[in-house]
Amino acid sequence: MSIQVRTDRIGTTRRWTMLALGVFAQAAGAIFSNGPAFLIPTLHDEYGMSLARTGLIAAAPTVGFLVSLIAWGAVVDRIGERRVLAIGLGAAAVAGAAAALSSSFVALGAFLLLGGMAASSANAASGRVVVGWFPPERRGFAMGIRQMALPLGVAVAALTVPRLAAGPGIGWALAVPAVVCAVAALACLLLVVDPPRPTRAAASEQGLLDNPYRGRDVLWRIHAVSTALVVPQYLVWTFALVWLMTDRNWSATAAGVLITVTQLFGALGRIGAGAWSDRVGSRMGPLRTVALAAAACMAALALTDWLDSPVSVLLLVVASVVTVADNGLAFTAVAEIAGPYWSGRALGAQNTSQYLAASVVPPLFGALIAAAGFPVAFAVAAVFPLAAAPLVPDDPAGTVP
Repeated sequence: MSIQVRTDRIGTTRRWTMLALGVFAQAAGAIFSNGPAFLIPTLHDEYGMSLARTGLIAAAPTVGFLVSLIAWGAVVDRIGERRVLAIGLGAAAVAGAAAALSSSFVALGAFLLLGGMAASSANAASGRVVVGWFPPERRGFAMGIRQMALPLGVAVAALTVPRLAAGPGIGWALAVPAVVCAVAALACLLLVVDPPRPTRAAASEQGLLDNPYRGRDVLWRIHAVSTALVVPQYLVWTFALVWLMTDRNWSATAAGVLITVTQLFGALGRIGAGAWSDRVGSRMGPLRTVALAAAACMAALALTDWLDSPVSVLLLVVASVVTVADNGLAFTAVAEIAGPYWSGRALGAQNTSQYLAASVVPPLFGALIAAAGFPVAFAVAAVFPLAAAPLVPDDPAGTVP
């Protein structure tokens, strides 16, 4: 099953406009969900909040994201992308403004939770805009660009939120995600055009209304593979800075610069993986290769760290790129396989499984590192992509050229 509409005759300008709007919408959601984490120093130092309580504030929008992804996907399947983006991001802007004006930390957390639930609307909807407007032979590349929205959003939040929180105050810092979401909602309302898709009658005749999960294991396997691949990705993301400073004796400044560079390389890696999948006419082949490469990188990182080799730093950079290269491949494949009347829910399920895995990696591997050290943690993380590789299904017929 795949998207069965003609995208080869769509003008280039419209395609790239829709891609830009999709990136903007996704980045706005990322700013909202990640921005509160940068309030932690101010909340802890100036307001005397414990790190546990500040962690709850920072986690509130992420929890909202997690519980609402599939629901928003179902709404996208029903009413389309433009309205979901406008409504969801508009509601996130209102919640962000309420959080900025709140007079208690309980209210702050509640509004951030509600805002996270609203901002998650951008995940499936923006992905469907990109998949719907680009033909299969360019879709992987386009989705790779769209996947850059997360690091872009985190970068914007990191540059603005902590400085405003430490200066004018928390309310001004929270105005950043509120304003960005408001502008994104207005842009989507005025400029986004829902991708063409068959009428429900025509879709019924083509089988596009059938549940793609029923009697088939392809989507289940992709979800499982992506969940496993999140483990090394979030291990590297979460503990790279600490590892560089404690095991490699780098300064905080030097370690921070290297992490920033690896994020940029990782974003380019997602684009490269998508372009590769377009060129070879396969999403699953490159996904399987990425899984094996991630396992090899993490194993080599474990070995060189155990040997106290300086090569381990280079391998950290390589692992930072390889372990995120699968995201766009799997996301594109899920949308193509599920089709225009199920992809919203399927993409919601894809993200939900990844968020669940990401939420348990830091505490579990933090405990493992404390007990056994970084080399053991890196070695254990290598097992997950190695186990995922055989689970990668073949490309279903008709989903890629």
